[in-house]
Amino acid sequence: MTKKPDDLPVPVWRDELADEYAALAERLEPLVPCLEIPLHLPWIAAINQLKQQRGAVIMAHSYQSPEIFHGVADVTGDSLGLARAAAECDAGLIVVCGVHFMAESAKILAPDKTVLIPDLDAGCSLASSITVDDVRALRAKHPGVPVVSYANTSAAVKAESDAICTSANAVQVVEAMGAPKVIFLPDEFLGRHVASRTAVEIVLWHGHCEVHEKFTGQQARHAREQFGAKLVAHPECPPEVLAEADFVGSTTAMGKWLARERPARVAMITECSMADNLRSQFPQTEFIKPCNLCPHMQRVTLPNIYAALRDLKHAIEIPADTIAGARRALDRMLAVGRRETV
Repeated sequence: MTKKPDDLPVPVWRDELADEYAALAERLEPLVPCLEIPLHLPWIAAINQLKQQRGAVIMAHSYQSPEIFHGVADVTGDSLGLARAAAECDAGLIVVCGVHFMAESAKILAPDKTVLIPDLDAGCSLASSITVDDVRALRAKHPGVPVVSYANTSAAVKAESDAICTSANAVQVVEAMGAPKVIFLPDEFLGRHVASRTAVEIVLWHGHCEVHEKFTGQQARHAREQFGAKLVAHPECPPEVLAEADFVGSTTAMGKWLARERPARVAMITECSMADNLRSQFPQTEFIKPCNLCPHMQRVTLPNIYAALRDLKHAIEIPADTIAGARRALDRMLAVGRRETV
């Protein structure tokens, strides 16, 4: 449900919005409560007008709610995809609809652009589970062992790492370190998944995603047994959930699997809004819960996107030396991808 900041006037409904946004309303109808659509459309229209005036690009992560993902976003995707798009687009003003580390990643790859996040408190349990001091302590405990950090970390932790990875390329990045042992941060469950697929010894950290750690093997089995659903799980889920899954993969890989397999029924064991957004792409597939909402992603709303554009807030600022260190670690990951495509 759209909630506005206290100092923000509510855009006024105009009858012409019904015709102007008829296609969008039809797309949103199966994804959000129908009574909310007339409340969303004035905000969507106001944002799109202000976006054009500012020459801004709005980027939305796949976990954003449908009215944002479909209504105002120019670019959608996973965190790395959004950061790359920020670097490649012509706009000098970018609004990242996602959590704080995602906006930081965009700023790292596009340091000369203004990157805004609608809510500074949109955090991440994984990013907050590890600090620079923690990384340094691990290095001291395991001298000479390279550090691979998941993209779900702060810019400062990225800068302290040897390489960054995503859930899609974690195994490849770990093996590209060329070391018998690698420190893997911060997601314990993703790290265990990586360890099961490589001979490299993995030193784990006990960080968890507060969305994915809540899923259980019993929920997964229930979805299969009760509904005959295929199970698609994110590797941030506990091992007992991954053991039940028909497919384990990253945010982007899940969408590719659905396009390839076209299951009659599927349980997306991940964030709810992602399942909603994929539902519109695959209307022939019935989506069965379980899913959990990310409370941090839900902090981003149409009204605070509008406020970010109107007031040019909240700008992401990162020290130049931190950007340089984080960029070095990101470049090492990107080099792995380039080698695999040669």
